[in-house]
Amino acid sequence: MEDKTPTPHIGAKYGEIAETVIMAGDPLRAKFMAEKYLENPVLYNNVRGMLGYTGTYHGKRVSVQGHGMGIPSIGIYTHELFNFYGVKAIIRVGSAGAIDPELKIGDIVIGMGACTNSRFADQFQLPGTFAPIADFGLARKAVEEAERLGIRYKVGNLFSSDTFYDDSQSTTVWQKMGVLAVEMEAPALYMNAARSGNRALVICTISDNIVTGEAVSAEQRQTGFTNMMEVALGII
Repeated sequence: MEDKTPTPHIGAKYGEIAETVIMAGDPLRAKFMAEKYLENPVLYNNVRGMLGYTGTYHGKRVSVQGHGMGIPSIGIYTHELFNFYGVKAIIRVGSAGAIDPELKIGDIVIGMGACTNSRFADQFQLPGTFAPIADFGLARKAVEEAERLGIRYKVGNLFSSDTFYDDSQSTTVWQKMGVLAVEMEAPALYMNAARSGNRALVICTISDNIVTGEAVSAEQRQTGFTNMMEVALGII
């Protein structure tokens, strides 16, 4: 395989990134995870401020990295990780807005599938609609780990939107189809994993409620959502 590293977006050389990567939209959340959980973390990327670290967790080699906001951004980073760095599994740990009335702030959602208004799948020129789904093995382990830790969780569909400020204000209509929460990245991760023959999972913490308007601060999003981090690290 031709070595295409470093890439335009990741400054690491081949071999500096572990086969399992835990990713967060906020690079400062990746930094927080590396400093809090990893033994001997080494910074491998600071291109565009998208921090990435490799270390060990209970003796297992793992990397943590930011992926930015939105499907185009995570699409670039995960494509490069899967196709140029030999990464085999990516777990996204992010925030999401609840539209399921049973979800509370701080609960986690394990994204079994991802509905979207994105056109990301058009590039694959499929003669139909692709259903982006998680790797079942990772999802099953995440459920087992959440139950072991006593963390409140739900498993189901996410809605991944290309717009954060949506003039149509139509997000809650997805609730009619049993969708649990809204985020902005899962389909690109799941499709890139499928296309490259690798594994992926999205675990989100409920940071706000689309229906009631309840929300947490930016600082709480960055450093307070440790339950999903511990579930992700527990399944590597």
